[in-house]
Amino acid sequence: MEKTRHFTATVYIVESGAVALHRHGRLGIRIPPGGHVDRDELPHEAGLREVYEETGLDAELVDDTDPVGAPAGEKLPRPRHQMLYDINVHDDGSVGHQHIDHVYYARVDSREIDPAGHDEADPEVWAWYDERDLRESDIDPDTVQFSLEAIEAAERADG
Repeated sequence: MEKTRHFTATVYIVESGAVALHRHGRLGIRIPPGGHVDRDELPHEAGLREVYEETGLDAELVDDTDPVGAPAGEKLPRPRHQMLYDINVHDDGSVGHQHIDHVYYARVDSREIDPAGHDEADPEVWAWYDERDLRESDIDPDTVQFSLEAIEAAERADG
């Protein structure tokens, strides 16, 4: 059976030492904003678009990508992580679909989540988690790790 793969982008957004996560209805786990990279869209653009669509917040990437002297090229923000997730696993153990996820960290200047005008989850499914909340939660370990890294990266960027 053929395996399909899609590129996705995820953005851990930070405001005052906390990250926003929402309970995904179908998956039943807490995750940050993210989704599929559209045709002709760069991964970081997709991530920022998804943040806005899902939360109504304008995010600024925490980007420490070194500049490159390439007069004919453009430096792109480097994802903090690239992950491969099995999305559709068949009964025989074979994988039918995977997501190649570009993980970014970003800052926002508000905790007011309002995806008004978008067909997205209600603001009530979102919560802000600080370091203590994350460490005491039952959230997936990779989400906790990336959340803690995002908080640290945002704090370093703020000086």
